[in-house]
Amino acid sequence: MSNYYNHRKFVIYAVIVLTAFIYIVRLFCMQVLTDEYKIKADGNSKRKQTVYPPRGMMLDRNGVIMVENQPAYDLLVTPREVKGTFDTLELVNILGVELETFKKSFEKCRKYSRSRASVVVSQITSDKYAILQEKLHKYAGFEVQTRTLRSYNLNHSADVFGYVGEVSQSTIDKDTSKYYASGDYVGITGLEKAYEKHLRGSKGYRYLLVDKYNQVKGSYADGEYDIASQMGDNITTTMDSELQEYAYQLMQNKRGGIIAIEPATGEIILKVSSPGYDPALMVGLERGKNYGMLQKDKNLPLFDRTIQSTYPPGSTFKTLQALIGLELGVITPDSKFQCRAGWNFGAISMGCHQHASPLDLRGSIQHSCNPWYVQNWRRILESSKFENVREAYINWRSYTLQFGLGQKIAPEFPSATAGLIPTAEFFDKRFRTKKWRWSYISSISIGQGEILMNPLQIANMACCIANRGHYITPHIVRSIGDSTIAYEKHDIDIQKRYFDIVIDGMEQAIKGGTAKGAMVDSVVVCGKTGTAQNPHGEDHSIFMVFAPRENPKIAMAIYIENGGFGATYAVPIGGLILEKYLKGEISEKKKAVEKRIMESSLIYD
Repeated sequence: MSNYYNHRKFVIYAVIVLTAFIYIVRLFCMQVLTDEYKIKADGNSKRKQTVYPPRGMMLDRNGVIMVENQPAYDLLVTPREVKGTFDTLELVNILGVELETFKKSFEKCRKYSRSRASVVVSQITSDKYAILQEKLHKYAGFEVQTRTLRSYNLNHSADVFGYVGEVSQSTIDKDTSKYYASGDYVGITGLEKAYEKHLRGSKGYRYLLVDKYNQVKGSYADGEYDIASQMGDNITTTMDSELQEYAYQLMQNKRGGIIAIEPATGEIILKVSSPGYDPALMVGLERGKNYGMLQKDKNLPLFDRTIQSTYPPGSTFKTLQALIGLELGVITPDSKFQCRAGWNFGAISMGCHQHASPLDLRGSIQHSCNPWYVQNWRRILESSKFENVREAYINWRSYTLQFGLGQKIAPEFPSATAGLIPTAEFFDKRFRTKKWRWSYISSISIGQGEILMNPLQIANMACCIANRGHYITPHIVRSIGDSTIAYEKHDIDIQKRYFDIVIDGMEQAIKGGTAKGAMVDSVVVCGKTGTAQNPHGEDHSIFMVFAPRENPKIAMAIYIENGGFGATYAVPIGGLILEKYLKGEISEKKKAVEKRIMESSLIYD
């Protein structure tokens, strides 16, 4: 029995000794090896401050800085440290914010945490901060942290860059990396959002000594425990900022979109959504008010017409229809169809303008003959290769998808629409039968009816033709930091020789057809006009073009809402942009056209 009690005594002694040893080691670590807990205990005299990194800059394809940073400040409050009442009126007057807005923000901070600092007023400019700094000692519990805001070297292209705003709680909750905290900034739209993880950089931290008035007196331990922030990566875009500026001048007082792509690389050279807005409006204390103003603008400057709008492609679609007809063997380059200023089939009729008749395939593109493409469409859908019209339509649709239609084709623009190439099931439901006839959907033959595309897809269709059967994923960022991004090539199952036949017709359309206004001296330009019917007003003016014919440098889509015929606005705008990009300047003989376009307005009250 005595051995049993001795054994128990030994175990108890061992546990006591081990516990004492653990406490001694732990206290030694806390008090000697690190000051971490001392810093926390001394929170009244020491402050841990987040050091926010500058966001990466955005450059154009030539290295021109388009988006950079400017200093700004956030006012933070720790509600528990606020002593009694303070002169709220003086504070809001210094900051230039509404009293009610400040009160709501202050209450939000109280609900968020009484013991942790959070942002009560953000994006304070340098001039207001200079005044605030002198008065801050009067406001216990308030402190200022340094931030950077975006600074823009141009007053347009907000649809490309996007903007930065305060992170939402839902974003914080979904962030598995736990990077964000209340009051942080995050990319909300555009490239700021698409490349947020690269642009944001990484936060740093520093420990500061403060006096009883909450004024900073220096760094703690000479910065021994500070962690430096790291600036975000710069991104080099594919845009030509000079050409972008010129295109915006042409689009003043017009609604629509322009996209230009380099066919060989898929690089987006310019992207213009008009009307747009100055990205500087979304920076600083006035950003909320400015956003409300933009939301109420009936011309929808926040709506990106280059990727979010969907329109009938009009006669630009005839190029694709010709390619599919050739590939299926239902037409040849020499196929001719009569046109008597229109076409009638039972109760269905379709008009056309006056031109020579009959035309072959090249002439049909040159003069944009509607009846020619109705007959081509009938042959595609009634081809003996298929059991019925429905099966032929499914096959036809598979070709259109290869051109990037009916789907999102640019991952950098998640808000882009997919457009519409209806499925067979779509028409089954509409016609309440699977035995529908080609004439039910005859308007698709000329890019009307149910077909919808955005300007990006039309520009990409031009790239497919310019490349003779492939495209590279359209993109607007070339590199992140020193790393160049590789993009996918997409092939189309149509023989290369057929593309050259269609291109012949597009070249003739420039030289002596509907697109003569886009000619550029000593450059072989290939284009196709379009006019999309608009039941709500004037028709939309469309132009799809690329140049030069061989080794093309630029492919483009211009879509002008309520611009009438393609040749009225879209063609001359396209011609001016081509000349500016390929020649570097506008020739004297086009100065009058340039003046007319810049002074014209299609926006009505």
